[in-house]
Amino acid sequence: MSESILVADDNPDIITSVQLLLAEFDYQVFSATTPTELLNALETKHFDLILMDLNYHLDSTSGMEGLELLANIRAKWDIPVIVMTGWATVELAITALQQGANDFIQKPWQNEHLANSIKTQLALSDSQRLSKKLSAENNQLRTQLSNNHCTLIADSPAMQKLIAEIDRLRESQSSILLTGENGTGKTLLARYIHNDSQRSQQPFISVNMGAIADGVFESEFFGHKKGAFTGAITSREGLVKQAQCGTLFLDEIGNTPLSQQAKILSVIEEKMYTPVGSTQVYHADVRVISATNMDLVRAIMEGTFRQDLFYRLNTIELRVPSLRERLEDIPLLVDHMLDKLIAEYSFAPIRLTNCAMEKLKAHSWPGNIRELNHCIERAVFMCQNGVIDAHHLHLVTEPAATTANAAVTAAVPLNLTLDELERQAIIERLEHYAGNVKKTAASLGLSRSGYYRRIEKYNL
Repeated sequence: MSESILVADDNPDIITSVQLLLAEFDYQVFSATTPTELLNALETKHFDLILMDLNYHLDSTSGMEGLELLANIRAKWDIPVIVMTGWATVELAITALQQGANDFIQKPWQNEHLANSIKTQLALSDSQRLSKKLSAENNQLRTQLSNNHCTLIADSPAMQKLIAEIDRLRESQSSILLTGENGTGKTLLARYIHNDSQRSQQPFISVNMGAIADGVFESEFFGHKKGAFTGAITSREGLVKQAQCGTLFLDEIGNTPLSQQAKILSVIEEKMYTPVGSTQVYHADVRVISATNMDLVRAIMEGTFRQDLFYRLNTIELRVPSLRERLEDIPLLVDHMLDKLIAEYSFAPIRLTNCAMEKLKAHSWPGNIRELNHCIERAVFMCQNGVIDAHHLHLVTEPAATTANAAVTAAVPLNLTLDELERQAIIERLEHYAGNVKKTAASLGLSRSGYYRRIEKYNL
């Protein structure tokens, strides 16, 4: 779904002008003509950004009514707000920014300037939301690890070999590149490596590199000082600072824009960085673990990934086996998933029939462990009397290909919900485009932010 923008102005012509300007973008535009209408709209619907005038009917030039409205918004909602007025002064702009406005636009505006401001504030908001989510996940993980040592289910020969390689790296501080298909557990493995290292008592910071917009990359990665740019109303630590003395996990490293790869390389090589808006240079003491499901060698040949960065990241390269290569682990993985679900929902014991287990082992698992987890969770709620049988799994029987490279077309199950069909389509497109986010999103007709909202929604 596209971002929703609420435009508030007592002049209908201004609202129409904004609507015409934003018509070419993938935004949903809503309007309000009074402060009361704006506040009522916020009570009934979520908006991604507010564009509001500072002057309404109570007075025409001071902006005090708009500043009071801004204070009411900030007291209850954490939404980017761009304020605008035809009676701009330096004092009014400073006051508005101090009271929580993210940007200040003077009427009449320049179309390109207003469009860029909206785009920047939406990208910054998305990035901050993701950062908060990752921070919460990391805090939860540290709490869990303080009570239970991070373990992996790894009884299969393929996983035993991988764990043996990791154990030999216990004393190493070298960069590690984890490769493998989507859903194989690269993030969990990165956490296992961190928890088994000399940095285990320090932070583990995970970041999805493809989810950081170009315009806020340096701010997210290196932090920024108050006033460094429009909307920087407070200073903020970057991801490198948050990971100091610990591990910085760069997930989906292959999706990093080429323009930002040199900045990552600089931190790894020089171990130094400077926050946006600062002149002070800081030392970066972090161990870098990165992960990708892309073929980075091919990306280098295509000119979309830097060769020098690749060599810095893959000092040690570990390939994570697909679930097809570790079928022996499926019974243990299923038991672990069932135990978690039973504990989470306070269910009575649940078991699988032999027929269901055989069907799990026969499936090809293009989505790997992530797909298996969703399959088991769905089956837990579909089964009766605590017994999961084969038909509760909703796995499509895959016809054998007639030739080695024949396409396999699976029938669409009639009992899947719309959300399940959408999730399945995203998984298949990701597989088809070898994890390339830009191509996957384009093939699905999604904007970059719309794509990442669905990735978060379906936990992909």
